[in-house]
Amino acid sequence: MDWIAVVVQGVLGLLTLCGVAYGLIALWSARDFERSSRGGSARGGFAPGVSILKPVKGVDARMYAGLVSHCVQEYTGEFELVFGVSSLEDAAVREVARLRVEYPGVSIRLVECTERLGASGKMSNLVQMLPEARFEHVIVNDSDIRVSPKYLERVMAGFVDDGVGLVTVPYVGRAEGGLWSRLEALGIATDFMPGVLVARKLEGGIRFGLGSTLATTKTALAAIGGFESMVDQLADDYELGARMSAAGYEVALVREVVETTVPAYTLRGFCEHQLRWARSTRDSRRWGYVGVGVTFVLPWSMATVVASGFTLWSFSLFSMALLVRVSVALTVGVGILRDGQVLRDIVWLPLRDCFGLFFWAWSYAGDTIVWRGEKFRLRRGVLEKLGSRV
Repeated sequence: MDWIAVVVQGVLGLLTLCGVAYGLIALWSARDFERSSRGGSARGGFAPGVSILKPVKGVDARMYAGLVSHCVQEYTGEFELVFGVSSLEDAAVREVARLRVEYPGVSIRLVECTERLGASGKMSNLVQMLPEARFEHVIVNDSDIRVSPKYLERVMAGFVDDGVGLVTVPYVGRAEGGLWSRLEALGIATDFMPGVLVARKLEGGIRFGLGSTLATTKTALAAIGGFESMVDQLADDYELGARMSAAGYEVALVREVVETTVPAYTLRGFCEHQLRWARSTRDSRRWGYVGVGVTFVLPWSMATVVASGFTLWSFSLFSMALLVRVSVALTVGVGILRDGQVLRDIVWLPLRDCFGLFFWAWSYAGDTIVWRGEKFRLRRGVLEKLGSRV
């Protein structure tokens, strides 16, 4: 066996062992989150008024069910829903009107956001929506997010500690159908969320937010420059948490799992979304993202088997990698997130990880992304519009 083959086997074997070590850290991090995560009911009757800000554009799958879930909250305090649209001709306006009719006891308002203040239409709308919010505490989440009846109670419990400036929550993706949708949902539960828990453990808390829920206060927002300072940011959820942390606020991850919809992608749509996600994360956590490559333990272990000529030791390494990877998927995806799709789709885990490694590598090949049909160049998290998608 020549020395090049030995070096290749050694490098691949080392990458596999690093991936196994990461999996063990993920299991340790999950256990720590289980033992110490905030959650349950708010203490001492803490139930401040809450304004839920929901920028909407078009009608997404399961969107209305998600909106309804916000109207049936078992919350002792006051709350309101404030929707923002760029045009009153948007199809989402009809859904808001329907919601008002079916839930007349809930305060529901619609704000027309006529100005485009930056590259991010979402953040531009939020700037114009915030002055309409009645309450000090505000929650931002996407239009398709579906929540439990205890959602507001549990999220607000995160603010019992005075130092908290932002509360965020884990989420699962509900696959609409098709292989690409199922692969993305599987990745959220078994790859992305374990990474969040590892960051929380190794960094002594999280320094970013998750777009599934961004709960904060007007006071904390003012301290970091408000939504206005993020109108050109792609990863606004990450940026909001990072700025809160830099300003001295704590970011709390509450054990209240919400659900988002993963559409039935075409292959092109799947690739565009995964690449946007990868390049957004790369720009947000530049040095940390370099290490993400070693977390894809199954592709590295399979490559080791092939490079070694299918030797016994390489199969032993692959078996160890598979055991750890499946353990992480079940512990986080099923045990913490209660995502039954993981059990259904776990057979696709090797394929999902191969795609994950591919998109991680591809993310370094350029700086352009496609977002809602528009093409942007991404520079240090800032969006520069290039034009419509071809």
